[in-house]
Amino acid sequence: MACRISELVLECRGPEALARFWCEVLDFVVLDREEDGSLEIGPRGGFGGPQPTIILSRTDEPQRGKPRLHIDVNATDRDQDAELERLLKLGARPADVGQTGEEPWHVLADPEGNEFCLLRARLNPL
Repeated sequence: MACRISELVLECRGPEALARFWCEVLDFVVLDREEDGSLEIGPRGGFGGPQPTIILSRTDEPQRGKPRLHIDVNATDRDQDAELERLLKLGARPADVGQTGEEPWHVLADPEGNEFCLLRARLNPL
């Protein structure tokens, strides 16, 4: 038996604001709140499904360098251009990481500057 990813942890200054953003992007809900202000968001079906949850861990420390891990997302109900427009309206912004403009993905940053990519392929909803 192998492992699977059950949770991703993202340190952030504003867990509530970031939770609102990522819940809209992924159609997630808040599953748990900790006393320190950290939140866990995940699929509407709750914990233990095929999708990992995201823990937004409260920290006051500034980000130290570029993270070595980022999130890639795919639209499930619209094409890439329509999804890009939706993500920008939610508060994502374009990010330049040295791409050429020929890539089939868009590099974006969430409201706290965490980079993520919007891929071209459309996935079936779970």
